Amino acid sequence: KNGVEVDECTSLSSSYLLRYPEVLLKFLRRRSYDLLFVGFFGQPLVPLLRRFVRKPVLFDAFLSAYDTMCFDRKTIPPHSVAGRMLSWLDKRSCELADTVLLDTNSHIDFFVEAFKLDRSKFERVFVGADEDVFFPRTSEEHEGFLVLYYGTFLPLQGIEYIVEAAKLLESYEDMRFKIIGKGMTYARIMRLAEKLGVENIRFVDWVPYKVLPSEIAEADICLGGHFSAFPKAFRVIPEKVFQMIAMKKPVILGNGPGNKELFEHKRNAFFCETANPEAIADAIARLKSDPSLRERIGENGYRTFRQKCTPDIIGREIRDIAGSLLE
Repeated sequence: KNGVEVDECTSLSSSYLLRYPEVLLKFLRRRSYDLLFVGFFGQPLVPLLRRFVRKPVLFDAFLSAYDTMCFDRKTIPPHSVAGRMLSWLDKRSCELADTVLLDTNSHIDFFVEAFKLDRSKFERVFVGADEDVFFPRTSEEHEGFLVLYYGTFLPLQGIEYIVEAAKLLESYEDMRFKIIGKGMTYARIMRLAEKLGVENIRFVDWVPYKVLPSEIAEADICLGGHFSAFPKAFRVIPEKVFQMIAMKKPVILGNGPGNKELFEHKRNAFFCETANPEAIADAIARLKSDPSLRERIGENGYRTFRQKCTPDIIGREIRDIAGSLLE
């Protein structure tokens, strides 16, 4: 859409072990290109591709493999051989790329400090959302007041605090919660909900991607942030947030510096303290009691999306960054 010819070397295999060889083989058959764009999860690819590539490399790092596996998911000890290998992959892939993309300046700061990298090679590009899928729409009338969250149940997301907040709001007879998804902490969250005796939450397993907008459209408030106390929760803006504001929904976010790069409290989002069910509950109650504030936040959030986060705008930013590498 921005006048760039894109030749894709991608794989739809469900296994990463099969994806990488397939992508490499497709790439090696290419002969004519001006710039190589490496996307998620490209840390293992960049060092390999650099052996064959003399053209500029633009790398969308998106996340740190080391931070994700060692601190978010805590599946690998940071000082283990595997942990050190992931740290090396993050560092080396960024060193070998000509320019590295990340979603917030806060995230860039982390990479620069954690891996001792040159900040000048980083560029911030917001994640955005597919506006052909996520756009404002009306939903069927429903009873009560619906608060929506969806995610993959990673520890980073802090879903336990949402469950505890829902318990605190049980006195609102017309309020109900819907939490969609499944993942790492699902069993623990189910045990917590049972222990607390929460009755105002409906848990739903995965829904198809194309169905997700209908779920968002039904909600009165969307919980978009990461609500844990994990450091990464303060650095990034979750993809779901862009999907929600693209549909003109009022969102509640954690008050971290990453979110503040795009959002302002009570203007285009409602901020609350993370890892604090009382703060989450208070934010929900405040928005429920003020329909005009909900409408203003939803309208301004949508305006923010249209001005800064559409695929056309993000594509133009990436085109300009790529162009600077070709000068």
